[in-house]
Amino acid sequence: MKKLVRSLNLTSVIAISIGGMLGSGIFVLPGIAAAKTGPSLWLAYLLAAIFIIPAALSKSELATAMPSSGGTYVYIERTFGPIMGTISGIGLWLSLLLKSAFALVGFGAYMSVFSGADHDYSKYIAIFFLFLIMMLNIYGVKKVGKVQIFIVSLSLTGLILLLFFALPSIDPDLLEPSFTNGSYGLISTVAFVYISYAGVTKVAAIAGEIKNPGRNLPLSMLFSLFIMAIIYVSIAFVLVGNIPLNELSIDIKPIYTLAYSLGGKNVGYAAAALGIITLVSMANSGVLASSRFPFAMARDKLFPAFMSKLHPEKFTPFVTIFMTSLVMALAILFLDVEKIAKLASAFMVFSFMMVNTSVIILRETAVQWYNPKYKSPLYPYVQIFGIISGAVLLVLLGWLPFLSVFAVIILGIIIYYIYGSKAARIGVLRQYGHRPAMYLFYRRDRNKRRNKLRSVFENNDTSQDRDIISEAGVVVPLLGNERSAEMLTEIGAAINKKDKTLTINITEIPNQTFLDAVMSEDSNIASLKRRVGRLSEAKGLDIDFECVVTHNLSQTIYELSNQAHCDWLVLSWKGRDYNGILVNNPIGWLMTHINSDVALFKDNGVRYITKILLALRPGRKDKNFVAIVDRICKYYNASFTMLHVVPEDFPPVQAKEMKKNSEELITEVDSEGGVVVYKANNSIKAISEISADYDLLVIGTPVKDSWLDLLFGTGKDKFAESSACSVLRLTMRD
Repeated sequence: MKKLVRSLNLTSVIAISIGGMLGSGIFVLPGIAAAKTGPSLWLAYLLAAIFIIPAALSKSELATAMPSSGGTYVYIERTFGPIMGTISGIGLWLSLLLKSAFALVGFGAYMSVFSGADHDYSKYIAIFFLFLIMMLNIYGVKKVGKVQIFIVSLSLTGLILLLFFALPSIDPDLLEPSFTNGSYGLISTVAFVYISYAGVTKVAAIAGEIKNPGRNLPLSMLFSLFIMAIIYVSIAFVLVGNIPLNELSIDIKPIYTLAYSLGGKNVGYAAAALGIITLVSMANSGVLASSRFPFAMARDKLFPAFMSKLHPEKFTPFVTIFMTSLVMALAILFLDVEKIAKLASAFMVFSFMMVNTSVIILRETAVQWYNPKYKSPLYPYVQIFGIISGAVLLVLLGWLPFLSVFAVIILGIIIYYIYGSKAARIGVLRQYGHRPAMYLFYRRDRNKRRNKLRSVFENNDTSQDRDIISEAGVVVPLLGNERSAEMLTEIGAAINKKDKTLTINITEIPNQTFLDAVMSEDSNIASLKRRVGRLSEAKGLDIDFECVVTHNLSQTIYELSNQAHCDWLVLSWKGRDYNGILVNNPIGWLMTHINSDVALFKDNGVRYITKILLALRPGRKDKNFVAIVDRICKYYNASFTMLHVVPEDFPPVQAKEMKKNSEELITEVDSEGGVVVYKANNSIKAISEISADYDLLVIGTPVKDSWLDLLFGTGKDKFAESSACSVLRLTMRD
């Protein structure tokens, strides 16, 4: 299968990103925005650039994890599932087409400079050129796209020249008072001009064609955002400093007005021509991009099938191009420019809020396939700031945009249940969500939700696979995050009461990828197979090795343990099980669903186990834990110490009784053991210090004491995090 060629360097990507932002945000919007906040307009543009940084960083991360995915719609759909994919797809479609409609309104206004038509007639001029743009897109005039870089360069040059001549002529009296509507007016204007920067993230959709995307994609977004912020802020400043506010506030062709006031008729005509070229180019690219959202959703079975039809000769999605152009025409005819801009901003703010949330969910669930080459800095604070600031901006845009977003959510849910409810895909949140998240986004039906095993074994002898699984006392899933696959397998063999251990490499892929596409054995799997086989021969162990490809890691492990009737699952661990608000990671999901005992091994690099520390809370099934530690000691020919950490004011009589009971308990096993009762008010610090003298710390699962723990999970295991040696955490069902 052919792959996209990574041919775009950093300079090219910056040009494309700037092209996505340059247009109506500076040629049309400033006058209307100035009416809301006055001379502080430049500050509104600056704050809007800051508020969009989280979305740029989050989309950079998502794009490097899914470089050929196609953009925001797929990121949200993979994270939340088809229902939120439907809602976001509709929102993104409306946002882009409204932004393009806004550009065409401005285009009509700039055309009126030459035609002399009034405002109403300029709308019809915009409709006529929209028809031409629609025909260009349907019949695939590809050469139009090749002049994009030239248009961007021309527009930037013209704006910089205008800025150069406008700065000396600023009238300080026009800059006072800075805030005509106070702080509320400023922040509401930030929400209004937010759409000006939305194009900065468009390059995420072409991440598959960018050289070194882990570096060039975030750099291009941030650098182009920096350039455009300077342009927007500077142009806004010279506009309010040269044009009286009462004139600027009703002007939808402010660049022409500024140029005319500085250089007369001919300079004004040049600025108008520049605006026409820039805005029609923006409208064309907007129709091209926005029409692809309903087309992609129809192919994903979230929209009616007829919307995925291609032109029989030109192979363009003519149905969705026509639909997009029709909605744009209705917006131009029946909405005023301010409402169009507000609605476009509202839908984009909502989409970017979902993008920031997607990064949090994908990071916290730690799904195996999510492996971005670039990770957003200051996580999760940047994403939380993006979500909160987005919510504030959405409210400040007013009731109409807010209700429109709500209406899109309702419409998306209706369309999903009509067309998309049969889609086989499920989102990451549905796989690993806590109950609160499930109730927020999905109907929770355990019988419907539990899928059959969707794994593919590379060994075609399925009857042999079943025999292997049925005899395994311990199943050791390899998830790709192990420090040493051999050490994890050996720990599994050490606690195994039966002869056979099954080590199984599990590769999780996104739900949208066919399993057969990644079936072939690669060099890493061949290496794992060889190393596990060498361990089996060297230690005289009965170990089988298998490979599985799956869409749902946790469900696959769950089904394997059920088929095997194994005693233990042994997994690599980094000290966390439940990860954050509303979501689990795969291990957290297994801890609440699996029927077998679970051993989590945190490998801190210790390779020779001779001394084991067993640290338990009083009364935590001590006998069962001692039996497991005894098996490990026999395997490694090691000794162990049973540790009880008690408060410093713990009664001596009770401490003596505790030690006596534990000493009686360890006499029932064959391994050499001892008991220590250690007095310390900080048990975490105490175990951390004591563990330095041992090779392996064995602990139990912490008890969840508060309702917050039950709702959101326990996060990091502080004992495992602070341990100086490797840690084995045991969870026993009986």
